Amino acid sequence: MSATKQQGTLIEIEGLDGSGKSTQIALLREALEARGLSPLCIKLPHYDDDSSLLVRRYLAGTFGAKPGDVNAYQASTFYAADRVSGYKTRWGADYESGRILLADRYTGANAFHQAAKLPESEWASFFAWLYDFEYNKLALPKPDLVVFLDMPPAVSSKLLSDRYQGDESKRDLHEADYTYLLRCREAALAAAEQADWAVIPCAEGDSPKSKESIHADILKHIGRILA
Repeated sequence: MSATKQQGTLIEIEGLDGSGKSTQIALLREALEARGLSPLCIKLPHYDDDSSLLVRRYLAGTFGAKPGDVNAYQASTFYAADRVSGYKTRWGADYESGRILLADRYTGANAFHQAAKLPESEWASFFAWLYDFEYNKLALPKPDLVVFLDMPPAVSSKLLSDRYQGDESKRDLHEADYTYLLRCREAALAAAEQADWAVIPCAEGDSPKSKESIHADILKHIGRILA
């Protein structure tokens, strides 16, 4: 007799590039392991897999030099297809067995990065289309909690410059367009309000908060879904 599948727990960490998602995923993993849990960390897109080819070509500027050269719906399908591949071949079995998944980006990234290309009057309908497309049509798991690390673009852009040691050519299509990043933050806050995401302020003035302070705020929200 085959084992009965049970739904896992999916915690999604979102934020603009440079907001500290990977750092917070690592801290959260340590905290959960200290509680005797065994979370699986997934980082999206799967840049080491063929499933991300269209994403990589898009971010490299193959389809146009500006984010808007690929419309919100087209780009969304690139990322969604990569998630389907990952679910089918990498982490779906873990989720279905009841494991906790910590996702560094997920559907929420599509929500704000792609809505930023649209007029604000179309954001609500785009969010509705996206969630129906990914969670219903493509049957991807719906997150139990989405945490948005709200790092202002002025701060995250500086952190990216530090990461790339001043070599601006290393920025991808999204990272290189500061106006677009400002728009993404507006769209993310709208998505957060609409879908009840947990928003964590990550800066005080022009300086980022400590990673420990941000982690503590995240743990408060984790308590909503993990007893």
